[in-house]
Amino acid sequence: MPIEPDPVTADRPSADRAVGADRLPLRRRLLPVIALLLLAPWAAECSWGGFAIDDFLPVLIVLGPMYGGAAILIRETARRLGAGWPTIVLLAAAFGVLQAGLVDQSLFNPGYLDDTQYADTRAAAEASLVPGLGFSLRQAFDYVGNHILLTICAPIAFVESFLGPERRLRPWLARPGLVVVGVVYLLGSLFVFSSPEGRKNFLASPLQLTVAALVVLALVTTALLPHWRRPGRTVDGAGRRAPRRTRRVPHPLWVGLLVVLAHLFTDLTPGWAGAAIALGLAAAVGGLVGHWSSGVNWGQRHVLAAASASVVSAAAFAYLVPPYSPASPAAALAGDVAVSVITLALLVGAWWRLRASPAVHVAAS
Repeated sequence: MPIEPDPVTADRPSADRAVGADRLPLRRRLLPVIALLLLAPWAAECSWGGFAIDDFLPVLIVLGPMYGGAAILIRETARRLGAGWPTIVLLAAAFGVLQAGLVDQSLFNPGYLDDTQYADTRAAAEASLVPGLGFSLRQAFDYVGNHILLTICAPIAFVESFLGPERRLRPWLARPGLVVVGVVYLLGSLFVFSSPEGRKNFLASPLQLTVAALVVLALVTTALLPHWRRPGRTVDGAGRRAPRRTRRVPHPLWVGLLVVLAHLFTDLTPGWAGAAIALGLAAAVGGLVGHWSSGVNWGQRHVLAAASASVVSAAAFAYLVPPYSPASPAAALAGDVAVSVITLALLVGAWWRLRASPAVHVAAS
């Protein structure tokens, strides 16, 4: 009878495997970094139909340093700490607040979309305006939630799924590489902050900026707690490490379907009621996925299904929404078809890669 690898140590390579990984050619070591650098801006801005096909390349060039740089730094931080997906999600939420609250400040700018084809969404956003802070709860949910799912989590899950188990949870960059990515991220953020098309010459109030900064600090602090660095184990009443639970875990396809359904029902109604429903549904689905992920049978296929479902949902609705800027029907349709093809290629390729590699159970926390 085959013996399952220990879910705690299976994805932590031995010294021999670590040396072997370090001997990989530079091209192979940098390939996942470059893939994440490009996939993050594409998933964040193109996967849901925000741009026509002729704008794909400019989006990758302009937003790649900021979105892709953040995804790489978040992924490397979590993997270097030996932390799991809770740390990645919390750091992704911190990035979402940082991006929308401090960099482009779209969270506090009621006219941020007025020069786009989404200008008519302003009234719906203001229906859930938070008194005293001047931001829409509904927009905050959408902006930050999309950064969590599309900008950070889905690209990381896709790229890691293409890698073998010996490289999937290992850091990709040494310290010099991290410094380079950090500088690239800061320069990309500074470019957006100073660009008329980025911040749009809007400056939030000191109170708004302070609140956003405090939320970012709280999320980062929570993400770095030692509690999240216990993948595959819980602690019993005597303070001893205990094995993960052997609870039943559904098939990965059911996990993905649950996330897709959650996306469908988050826009049931506008205003405060709609925002409350969206927040409650997200919390319920996130809690259920977190509950399943603590089981011993939770694997990378489940991670891929849960994370990629947001991109699949976005790609499906791309045909129903206009791009930010007016485009010819042919260019808009070509962009939507390209989104479908790219999403399908990523999903099928990652799924096939996981089927071809040894099954290893991973922990989310």
